[in-house]
Amino acid sequence: MTTTSEPLVFGPADPRSVEQLRNCQQASGELAEGVLCADHHLGYSMPIGGVMALREKIMPAGVGFDIACGNCAVRTDMPASALDAGAAMDEIARTLSFGVGRRNSEPVDHPVLDEIARANFERQRGMARLAADQLGTIGGGNHYVDLFVDDAGWVWVGVHFGSRGFGHKTAAGFLNLMRNRRWADTPSEPERPGFMELGTDLGQAYVEAMELAGRYAYAGREWVVARVLQILGAGETDRVHNHHNFAWREEHGGETLWVVRKGATPAWPGQRG
Repeated sequence: MTTTSEPLVFGPADPRSVEQLRNCQQASGELAEGVLCADHHLGYSMPIGGVMALREKIMPAGVGFDIACGNCAVRTDMPASALDAGAAMDEIARTLSFGVGRRNSEPVDHPVLDEIARANFERQRGMARLAADQLGTIGGGNHYVDLFVDDAGWVWVGVHFGSRGFGHKTAAGFLNLMRNRRWADTPSEPERPGFMELGTDLGQAYVEAMELAGRYAYAGREWVVARVLQILGAGETDRVHNHHNFAWREEHGGETLWVVRKGATPAWPGQRG
């Protein structure tokens, strides 16, 4: 087995999370660097707040089931003095679709749906109807739509959710194919660390499918923010948008690496969000 470096840990270390990330690094079979962010905790196969850099492989469970779950925050031109927060949140709750498995009551037309209908991977093409029904829905758990006020007194719209059932079924299906199971099987709990070779058809199909789910998640968050701005009768003056369950192809130390981040975002100099 290839020797790996010890994970770089920020903040107080949770021993179980450190061991979980170390197991992922070792299971990769290559020299995989690992980082645990300050708010890390134990996750499914890989810690939340965990980051791992790979050279020739990709780890679907490291990206997670909610591919491209992320946050979008938009500053509006509405001063806090003009906001009736209770009435606005009531209207948001009435208008938008919250909860597991919900469909959007307002049909959404977006180019990403055409991409899904023409996706290279047949299983994703088969989810075109699901993707269309759920685009612009928020889901359950810790996913939200909220209103905030900054120190300067401006109202912000904040949303947090990912690629909905389309992304979850994509992730679960590839985890099954990686284990030589059927696409629709239920992945085991907990899933041991598993990797796909990037040079294989399956590895390339996963990367394409993950990136498409990422564009779908971005489209959903952008639609929800736009709908909330309509409800508020406000315009947009600033935006911060990123996702935190994803794998990015990046250059580090003269090498091209696939950096898997679970519950973590890139942190390039000057980057916001």
